[in-house]
Amino acid sequence: MGHVHSHHQRSHSSTLLSFSFFNFIADRSDPVLDSPAFTRGLDHMLTPELQQMSDQFLMNTYTRLPISLVKGKGCLVYDAEGREYLDCVAGIAVNILGHSHPDLVEAITKQARQLIHTSNLFYTEPQSLLAKRLVELSFADKVFFCNSGAEANEAAIKLARRYASKRFGPERIEILTMVNSFHGRTLASLTATGQPKLHEGFAPLVPGFHYVPFNNLEALEAHITANTAAIMLEPIQAEGGVVVPDAGYLKAVRELCTRHDIVLIFDEVQTGMGRTGTMFAYQHFDIEPDIMTLAKGLGGGIPIGACLATKDIATGFEPGTHASTFGGNPLACAAALKVLDILMDGGKLEHGRMIGDYLAKGLSTLAEQYSCVSHARGMGLLQGLELRIDGKPLVLECLDHRVLINCTMGKVLRFVPPLIMTPTQIDRLLSVLSIVLSARS
Repeated sequence: MGHVHSHHQRSHSSTLLSFSFFNFIADRSDPVLDSPAFTRGLDHMLTPELQQMSDQFLMNTYTRLPISLVKGKGCLVYDAEGREYLDCVAGIAVNILGHSHPDLVEAITKQARQLIHTSNLFYTEPQSLLAKRLVELSFADKVFFCNSGAEANEAAIKLARRYASKRFGPERIEILTMVNSFHGRTLASLTATGQPKLHEGFAPLVPGFHYVPFNNLEALEAHITANTAAIMLEPIQAEGGVVVPDAGYLKAVRELCTRHDIVLIFDEVQTGMGRTGTMFAYQHFDIEPDIMTLAKGLGGGIPIGACLATKDIATGFEPGTHASTFGGNPLACAAALKVLDILMDGGKLEHGRMIGDYLAKGLSTLAEQYSCVSHARGMGLLQGLELRIDGKPLVLECLDHRVLINCTMGKVLRFVPPLIMTPTQIDRLLSVLSIVLSARS
């Protein structure tokens, strides 16, 4: 892990409640942004009108915050009324380069003028180049492209089952996943998700999945049978409350899979692409999976997913066994190639690592200061603050202070800001958290 430069290091215990911009946050009135001219210039509906239209025509699948976002720049977003917010959600860990990164915008625009979509009946240069780049950066030999994390996990499940059944026989189709995991909303990825509350109303689920506690090697080993095809897990449970594995756990899981000829699948949809301080989270643990899934940050905001595998495992797929019409289209691949360029060549990976350290220290200080906080945990710029109280009201209070965060598992505030966030912006987040936490401690 990198280290924050000395001029960024400070004792939060003595400064969290005295930042010079405290009042600035509490009353974020901006005469330019709040002006009618700004609102008219953006040419859009205001929030009440948009909310009414959305309620009338959209299916009721989301509980939305009462703002409509119309513009973004860097780590800041603006609502329909012209108010500015610090974005620590980043499209749920998607916008790793922030909003409207000029190099990414240029790459998307250039590709859109040239070729957007062809289907996978033909070769395209951006797709092949992106596959090559991902292979060079990871353990993998082969890549399948799709459009989302759920699709990537669906591909991983199908690939593991087909590989195992071809090699060991048709009975070897069982997959072990973790309690409180999250793998997506398609039927197989939903079944793989170890949260019963998300399964309600969707029975019968896909057979052959079994759930074991995360971080419990004995329980995992006890569930292995001759029919176990794969073990699927997130290196860090993000939706499950930012749960970091114990030292040695993932390495022991890898050894278990090797010993029993079981496919190891890492869902890195949220932990990949620099989110934890390395390009992929598995690189922290001195191991390699057999299959890895990516999405979210891979396209910097453009939808794309990927299922990566070793050459041996990849033989499970043949022409006709799996496909995606839009998967690996030129536009998405051109965006992902530029994201990788910026991460690796533009120094954003190292910057994100340092800022992650800085955020982690600040959150740890909050946990020490306020009795309503249980503890802080995380890795890189995937951080959580577990509370002893309901976290949802705090999300709304942070919104009032123009900072966007979210809450998972009811009591864990989750922070997944862009990798380009600055120390000053982290200070702004910590200041607002101090305000809302101090009222409850």
